[in-house]
Amino acid sequence: MKTFKQLIDEILPHINELFPWDLEERLQQTDELLVIDITEPNEFNTVHIKDAVNVPRGVLETSCEWNYEDTVPALASGRDREIVLVCRSGNRSALAAYTMQLMGFTNVSSLKTGLRGWFDYELPLYDEQGKEVDEDEADDYFSKGPRPDQMEP
Repeated sequence: MKTFKQLIDEILPHINELFPWDLEERLQQTDELLVIDITEPNEFNTVHIKDAVNVPRGVLETSCEWNYEDTVPALASGRDREIVLVCRSGNRSALAAYTMQLMGFTNVSSLKTGLRGWFDYELPLYDEQGKEVDEDEADDYFSKGPRPDQMEP
């Protein structure tokens, strides 16, 4: 049996990762880059990168394929398109990048350090209304940890 951390460590050598400053630069260079935020809708509504598309991790595979209720045309037709996956910490997006590579995506990367690193690098995050999230709000979001009942006994 593998732990979550072991799964991440196993796939990291097989995927591309970008640091927040690399993604910032790529976003300034091209409008063709597709940023996919794989967090849950409530997370996405709280903080996300401007113009990111929310495709929750749980429906990623069907979002990448035609003929599903979850199909996202930009993904289904974008196997060679530059895509950067983001999540809160960079772990879920790493797994998602690996999965998408298995599905034939050739130019997919994960945001190393995730939205937390984006915030730490002092890049803007937005809420569901498109308003920039202030530092205290973002800090509250990123300060959450496991509840006592989620801790190993």
